[in-house]
Amino acid sequence: MMISRRKIGFWERISLTNKLIFIICFTSIVSFILSAIFGASFFSNYIGITPSLIFSGKSIWTFLTSIFSHGGFFHLFANMFSLFFLGNFLEKLIGKKRFFWVFFIAGIFGGIFYCISSYIFGGMSIPAVGASGAIFGLLGVLAVLVPYSRIYLILGPFILLFLEVVLSNILPASFLPAFNLIVNLLFILMIFSIFSFNATLRKISFPVELKMWALPLIAIVPLIILGFFVSLPIGNSAHLGGLFVGLIYGFYLKTKFPNKARIIRNNFQ
Repeated sequence: MMISRRKIGFWERISLTNKLIFIICFTSIVSFILSAIFGASFFSNYIGITPSLIFSGKSIWTFLTSIFSHGGFFHLFANMFSLFFLGNFLEKLIGKKRFFWVFFIAGIFGGIFYCISSYIFGGMSIPAVGASGAIFGLLGVLAVLVPYSRIYLILGPFILLFLEVVLSNILPASFLPAFNLIVNLLFILMIFSIFSFNATLRKISFPVELKMWALPLIAIVPLIILGFFVSLPIGNSAHLGGLFVGLIYGFYLKTKFPNKARIIRNNFQ
């Protein structure tokens, strides 16, 4: 008896995480182009979450479209870099289906938290985009399931972002083009150093080893404190919303499947 096997295509072989990365990169580039053609109003009305429109019952779909768009190359790279490592790790632990729902529910709750925060603290007309809320949801699940697993936080790009935000308000306008060029060159250098096989060269990106449970605290708390003194183009409330969903789901899995959760935790000490 002959048994035929269906050939598995390339798209079927890759992980859901990598599929999402491909889709988000594509849709983000499309949104860059559309915004350049139709202007900022198109971006705020149809792509990004604009709290004033949400509370007036308009642009509800942006809770989804905002996850698939980003504010620039640095924003897109930082999120997709994080999604690649965190997403593929979590997907292997809990499976594609659970991963899928955590990602999207955390992303939507991130948008809801952003709208609530804007209503309370101001900024109702400022649109927000990015998959950060969804990614912090994944991080929340991992922080519960594998709290002692070790991970690297790449500080270099965040340091550059901080310097760019702070110094752009201090430096003379005539110097800003040269300053932005230096920042972009350093950012590109850090990207190459991350993927380098040379341990000394990788230090340029300032990698810091942390335990998984500490990563949400390090990634959110300093930015919240800094936000009281400097206006940052970062939606910390969206990060908190996504993290909240991830933590809840992580504790749900830990309670429902205690034996499996214990085995997973013990394997990633």
